[in-house]
Amino acid sequence: MNRIKCVISYDGTQFEGYQIQKEKRTVQLEVQKALARIHKGAEMKVFASGRTDAGVHAVGQVLHFDTPLTIPTQAWQKALNAHLPKDIWVKQVLEAASTFHARFDVVQKEYRYKVSLCKDFNVFTRHHVFHYPYKLDVDAIQEATKFLLGTHDFTSFCSVKTEVVDKVRTIYELEACVMDDELVFRVVGNGFLYNMVRIIVGTLLEVGQGKKQPKEILEILQEQDRKAAGKTAPAQGLYLWSVIYNDN
Repeated sequence: MNRIKCVISYDGTQFEGYQIQKEKRTVQLEVQKALARIHKGAEMKVFASGRTDAGVHAVGQVLHFDTPLTIPTQAWQKALNAHLPKDIWVKQVLEAASTFHARFDVVQKEYRYKVSLCKDFNVFTRHHVFHYPYKLDVDAIQEATKFLLGTHDFTSFCSVKTEVVDKVRTIYELEACVMDDELVFRVVGNGFLYNMVRIIVGTLLEVGQGKKQPKEILEILQEQDRKAAGKTAPAQGLYLWSVIYNDN
């Protein structure tokens, strides 16, 4: 068997998330359907770097699968894209070592979250940015980001539905930059909890509105209580930007 590593992008608007769910359209389902066509109906299991929720997008999601076929990587890319719907695109295909695992070998992930600051609502971008037409103190937001850097227990910044027991994670980089009429959050960490990035963004937006002070981030972390943090920002502004492995 040959192990194949793929980097894919997708528009999450019409998906109920990445992972297969009964009677729902998901990214994993569409990829496995494409692989089944290539393998003459044989079921092929796909493993990804992690799940994304309904409405969340990906620029650089990574997955792997095992195949008995011996096909050049460029031909794999062409074949997969021919069988996939247009809201999924295979950007790169590589041959991987038999020990490589798209999920368990992850070293870092980068997410970005896009917020539209335009006063007027744009119907053409509504599925790809969070429209937030309120005055924001970006300097206060940037100051608050510093308190989230490093290793912390992020219980306050994850959904109460999170099943993971260990909620300690490390954030290496967290930036908030205004480009034209868009506020873009960029966060890099060793792993993320359920809704973690969206809750961080929602909390930082409350800081920007003056509802919370930057230093309150430390208190929120210490509380280890979801109720202490801000609202969960909506899914459409979130992008899984890239996944980093030791071989990158």
